[in-house]
Amino acid sequence: MSHLWQSLGLCLLLSLACMVVLWLISLWRKDVSIADPFWGTGFVIMAWTSFTLNSTTSPRAILLCILVTIWGLRLSLYLLWRNAGKKEDHRYAEMRTHHGSNFWWISFWMVFVLQGVLLWFIAMPVKIANLRSVHAPWNMIDVIGVLLWGTGFFFESVGDWQLSRFKADPANEGKVMDHGLWRYTRHPNYFGDFCIWWGIYLISLSAGAAWTLTSPILMSILLMRVSGVTLLESTITKRRPDYDEYRKRTSSFFPWPPSSP
Repeated sequence: MSHLWQSLGLCLLLSLACMVVLWLISLWRKDVSIADPFWGTGFVIMAWTSFTLNSTTSPRAILLCILVTIWGLRLSLYLLWRNAGKKEDHRYAEMRTHHGSNFWWISFWMVFVLQGVLLWFIAMPVKIANLRSVHAPWNMIDVIGVLLWGTGFFFESVGDWQLSRFKADPANEGKVMDHGLWRYTRHPNYFGDFCIWWGIYLISLSAGAAWTLTSPILMSILLMRVSGVTLLESTITKRRPDYDEYRKRTSSFFPWPPSSP
């Protein structure tokens, strides 16, 4: 077995080991929500682990690790701050109610193992760029990738900041956030994630990771059709009755000027 596949296998085992530890903590705390803040940190671990598994490196690999670290740690710290002192996320609470006494075991596979495999797979462009260490010259695709990453980081971080300020005002209880970036897209944070991972993929192209295209595609599907927009909006109208009107005038994902009433 080549060094590349050995290293990828080691990264997978490490990802799953982290998830087993998180799962055990969730059993002790009776709160599966701790899986969410780890999402960003998991990518940081994957990036730097693959980086250290190669005896040689490249400036492009260092840049990718730095970009992943900035994104991942910001996301994890934000989610830790947002969830501090709160009950288990309603999504997991509903799963716990639905599965009853079997939830402790089902959560291991449906939440923790699944998340461990997903982050290992989605981080593939970074890992391949680190492990192959191709010393290709910088090009316009790298520039576009960095700009796309920067656009995504802006939308995600500013969107989170605007929403947290909105929720901090008791007068906004039950209301819909439709100002700032949220005026142009119903999910600026998800759109930001989308841009970040396509930007990272573009940077990794010259490092020999072109074949990892399925990683940003999977991330896009998750954000738009599975655990992102679709899952969140399946229940949000119950908690915010005005959301239907907001949905009619505001783009669901890609930023666009709101339509007229």
